[in-house]
Amino acid sequence: MTDSETKALQAKEKYEASAPAEHTKPGPMFTPEVDIFETDQEITILADMPGVKAKDLNIDLRDNVITLNGEVEPPEGPNEVDLIREYESGKYLRQFSLSQVIDQTKINAELKDGVLRLRLPKIEAAMPRKIAVKPA
Repeated sequence: MTDSETKALQAKEKYEASAPAEHTKPGPMFTPEVDIFETDQEITILADMPGVKAKDLNIDLRDNVITLNGEVEPPEGPNEVDLIREYESGKYLRQFSLSQVIDQTKINAELKDGVLRLRLPKIEAAMPRKIAVKPA
């Protein structure tokens, strides 16, 4: 196995946000890892938010900034005592500035298996189109 293949197989740890200004409540604050890709019609953001349930996820759009805010509750029950704790619970926070080509009225979000898929459709004027040429 090459080094790059080995690296791809390693589990990624949650990345804790380092800015103290983001912390308004006790406990860890994580920055979800994202993939962002684009087509002619939309920009898609995939955010890794393991353990977050749809009811615990808030997506806020204000002043061209979209904010992802989710929370992971500890998995143990009321009568269970930790022996080993490797699963981290806490809050997720990530913000993105949106460009003028995004149609903010048509943004949609879907959370499945701990991955948030945020679709940011482009406005009609930003999409590529063919221009017909008329014979003279």
